[in-house]
This record gives sequence, structure tokens and C-alpha cells, in this order.
Amino acid sequence: MRVAVRRRPGRADGLPPAFFVHGVGGSSRNWSSLMELLADDVECEALDLPGFGASPPPGSRDYSVFGHARAVVRALEAAGRGPVHLFGNSLGGAIAVRVAALRPDLVRSLTLISPALPEIPPQRTALPTGLLGVPGVTGLLRLMTRGRPPSQRARELLSLSYGDPSRITPQEYAAAEAELQRREALPYFWDSLARTARGLVGAYTLGGQNSLWRQAERVLAPTLLVYGVRDRLVSFKMARRASRTFGNSRLVMLPGAGHVAMMEYPAVVAGAFREFLAETTSAVDG
Repeated sequence: MRVAVRRRPGRADGLPPAFFVHGVGGSSRNWSSLMELLADDVECEALDLPGFGASPPPGSRDYSVFGHARAVVRALEAAGRGPVHLFGNSLGGAIAVRVAALRPDLVRSLTLISPALPEIPPQRTALPTGLLGVPGVTGLLRLMTRGRPPSQRARELLSLSYGDPSRITPQEYAAAEAELQRREALPYFWDSLARTARGLVGAYTLGGQNSLWRQAERVLAPTLLVYGVRDRLVSFKMARRASRTFGNSRLVMLPGAGHVAMMEYPAVVAGAFREFLAETTSAVDG
């Protein structure tokens, strides 16, 4: 397995390591603003999940949450960086929960931003993501979007993710359009997207000890939960359940944020993490 990892060195020696995992259709670049703001606090590395960003698809074609979690574990083990402050957004949040539950030795704290934990029924605006996993749908989607310019599709995707689309800068739109064009030229783009969506839906249906909520109960690491009230993909109403489920957690609700709070309000998220880090450090020292 080969994966791409982007690094943002800390501004001082000896800072603790942090590791960032993106969501469906995203990449390590989703964390760029937050990583820059946290360079005084942690050594930052962000992973491109297999089949996304600059990472090639996995040879096993395993895009399940378990498969992606194995990629994270292998990356951490190969670098010898554990335990880390592990961050996850959306699908990356579900992956981070798996890693923290199964390999507590690799995780010193967990920060989950709109984590994709089972929500039944899901929000209507989240249904298209789930439908990507239905066989044949991606082929139909390719035909439907072929005549629409990448700029329009990139704008729609960003608008769905942001709580307030007016905050999206022209530079962000341009970067999203360029990235969309680059990815759609890759021969495995649609397959990676479809199989990852299918894997996430599959994780939602698992019961028993493999249930994401049951594994959340097993997480030992202190956990920071960040939810956006305007999130149209993961309902903020799940925040209370998450807060009750994780044994040692702190909940932050952002009224103006959508699904990608670390991109919309990076300074606020960075401040929340610093407070959380100070609290957990003092608790350990005490």
C-alpha cells in the first residue's frame, strides 16, 4: 500500500505529532488552513486516503471504513509517530473512531469534526452521497454531469459543504475546480468514489461490536467533538448522542458552520483544540 502524506512542520522542536484524515471526495488539502494555524502546537501530517488526493488506489480495492482505517494505522506505524492527536472529518471521523477503538496505543487524543456516525434516517441532503454506492449510479452520474462545466459542479459541492457559501473565496472556487478536473481525469476516480460511499453505507448498517457507535464507546482517548449547526450532511442533532457516547469528551457547536468547519472557521477550530489540549494536558499532569 502506498499513500501520500502532506507535512506541515511545527515551528518549534519536540512538538507532539498530529495526524489528519479527510472525508469522502476530499484530500489532505482540506486541512491546510488548520495545519498552518496549529504549527505552534503540533507537528502536522495529513493523509490522502487510498484512491484520493495524490494516493493511488489500494491494490485490494478495499474502500471500506475498515480498509481505510488499516491505511491510517499502517501510515502511523511506518512513520513511528504514535501516539498522535488524531483528527477526522466526516468519513475521516468514522475512520478515526475505528483507529482509536482498535489501536488506542496510536491515539493520544481524538478530534472529530462532523464525524460520519450512523444517523437513521439520514438528512435528505446526505442521500446523494449514499446513493453513490449503489451499483450503476456513478455511471449514470457521469452521463448527467458530462455537459456541465467543472466550475458549476465545484461550486455546487462547496456550497453543499459550507454553512454559508458566501464565505467561499474565488481562490477556493478556482482550486476546487482545478482539483475536480484533475481527479476526473484519473481512471479510478469514479470507482474510488463509489466504493468508498458503499463502504460508508456498509459501516452504517453494521451491528454488534463492529457498530461505529459501539466502537465509539470503547474509545479511551479524550475526544473533542465539533459540529456545525448548518451542516447538511451530518445533523448537528447527533452531537448530543456523540457527547454521551464518548466517555471523555468536550463538545463545541458552531452556529454558522456546515460540514467542514476546519475550512470555514479554521481559527475557531484551532482555538477549540488548543483549549482542549491544555485541559487534557493538565488533567494528565494532575
